[in-house]
Amino acid sequence: MAHIVIIGGTGYAGSHIAAEAVARGHAVTSWSRSLPEQSLEGVSYRTGSVTDDATLSEAVDGADVVIETLSPRGSMLGQVEPVAAGLAKKLTGTKTRLGVIGGAGSLQVSPGGPRVMDGDQFPDAFKAEAAELGRVLDALRASDQGLDWFFVSPAAGFGAYAPGERTGHYRVGGDVLLVDEAGRSDISGADLAIAIVDEIERPAHHRRRFTVAY
Repeated sequence: MAHIVIIGGTGYAGSHIAAEAVARGHAVTSWSRSLPEQSLEGVSYRTGSVTDDATLSEAVDGADVVIETLSPRGSMLGQVEPVAAGLAKKLTGTKTRLGVIGGAGSLQVSPGGPRVMDGDQFPDAFKAEAAELGRVLDALRASDQGLDWFFVSPAAGFGAYAPGERTGHYRVGGDVLLVDEAGRSDISGADLAIAIVDEIERPAHHRRRFTVAY
């Protein structure tokens, strides 16, 4: 059993990861700015702003794995990058793994090709968010070797607007966007959570990004 700390544990990705982790017998602590309307049995909920250094230190204390699921939108635009940097600094040289849930924008359309966020059809409303998460990935790649991290880019169609269903199946890729035979790139919240907890239980990506889709 691992002690998993989820930064942003009441959000869409975070709550799915928490549910999957406790269902498999892990100890889960969720950190968020406020408590959820409906709590998950077995999850320990803590509140506070992780943009505060003291709160961030408290959050990671005693964790085997820290999963950061924050989205740089709204009031959090420009805040996720420093939070991720703070986590990296605190966990470097420790045995605690850092996992970051990023977006699909920094994935390549094809091997060696342009990034998804650089395409003409990528919505302007999401470009700042995608760019910030891309910088988080760049910083992790340039980080000290003493930090064990993984960065997950979900499928392009991942989000609360398309919750999907739990299938128990998924494909794993690297830096290139995964699409199905119809050209779609989707993953449900539940199946992304399965992939994340699988990575926690059977580490396969050390200091690497991977993507998950159907």
